[in-house]
Amino acid sequence: MKEIKLLLLLLVVGLVPWLFKRWSFNLKRKRRRNYYRNTYLKSDEWKRKRYVVLKRDNWKCVYCGKRATQVHHKRYAKKNIGKEPIKWLVSICKSCHDKLH
Repeated sequence: MKEIKLLLLLLVVGLVPWLFKRWSFNLKRKRRRNYYRNTYLKSDEWKRKRYVVLKRDNWKCVYCGKRATQVHHKRYAKKNIGKEPIKWLVSICKSCHDKLH
């Protein structure tokens, strides 16, 4: 009986830091996602960057060649939202963007 209690105690002591770390990570992730969607994508900085990418790709989807209306991130700057280089962004049409997501 003592061994079972000891094992349970060790299990709980080992799980608590892991659970806290996971909870903290998810909380930060939600904050980043909300900032990205609600603030950054509506900023003038993003609008300028979006225009530069669309103009660079001649307003054509890099996947199918149709008229591009959106910009897709090939990679995200996880810690510095909005600091992604232009080369990580491509022009894309809505149907191709929907397929990728």
